[in-house]
Amino acid sequence: MVPDTLWDTLLKPFFQTFLLDRGELEQLQAAVDWQAGEARYALAPGVAYPAYYQCQNFHGIEGGYLTQTAAVTYDPITRHVLPPNEDWVRQGLMERIGGSPRQILDLGCGTGTQTLALKKAFPSATVTGLDLSPFMLSLAEYKAHQENLAIHWRSGLAEATGLPDQQFDLITAALLFHETPPTISQAILREALRLLTPGGQLLVLDGNQDSLRQQQWLTRVFEEPYIQDYAQGDLRVWLQNAGFEAVQTESHWWVHQISQGRKPLPVQSPPWRSRRDPQRGAPATETIGSTIFA
Repeated sequence: MVPDTLWDTLLKPFFQTFLLDRGELEQLQAAVDWQAGEARYALAPGVAYPAYYQCQNFHGIEGGYLTQTAAVTYDPITRHVLPPNEDWVRQGLMERIGGSPRQILDLGCGTGTQTLALKKAFPSATVTGLDLSPFMLSLAEYKAHQENLAIHWRSGLAEATGLPDQQFDLITAALLFHETPPTISQAILREALRLLTPGGQLLVLDGNQDSLRQQQWLTRVFEEPYIQDYAQGDLRVWLQNAGFEAVQTESHWWVHQISQGRKPLPVQSPPWRSRRDPQRGAPATETIGSTIFA
């Protein structure tokens, strides 16, 4: 018999009794057009919900993120479980964005909290939020409409988005990787590399893998089916293996970490490669040490 998680035995009843305003949640649930959202954000023909997503409960909710309950309770729960403060934690990702991106993709955007922050920070950018759950996307769309923010919402797999190559100069993933098996997480990184323009930046905000390994009770706090596997991994290694450069991971408020990398720039041909031997009309050769360059 699988032992109850701390979420089941302690935190879930506490949240339900003291921290979740049922009246507020009912008003929100009534305000969102879920039926229209399900139709608008249905997966493309031939794309199915993967077993790792569809057959698991997240945060103790039957049906995982494919429910209205998961969508309307996600924000109030997250506000209380990202110490020391959700806004401060998410702002850490924002502060590490380099330059002024024009095309931004937020993978696993959920209810769109990070996506909305990206659009507010870069109002002239085209911002896209991608998620698997039509319910999370419906709420994200509702939140963006309430704040008059123009954001493109899209349903799809983060590891196989179907989007064109080299479309984005910034990709973010907040609180996504601890909810996917490591093989999927690494596939997401490879997909992000494909989608980024050369020199583009990837930023990942998630749980601190070092802290999770050292304090195993943290992996039992919530019903997260993949968090222990995530804790045993190393995002720095995953990023390097995917082909990113300038890779780094920083601890953020001890229990979180922010990892980043950039897509390599294409190798430029050296100037001497274009010189031609005037005698033969062939590329000239140049020798440095014992190496011959043509």
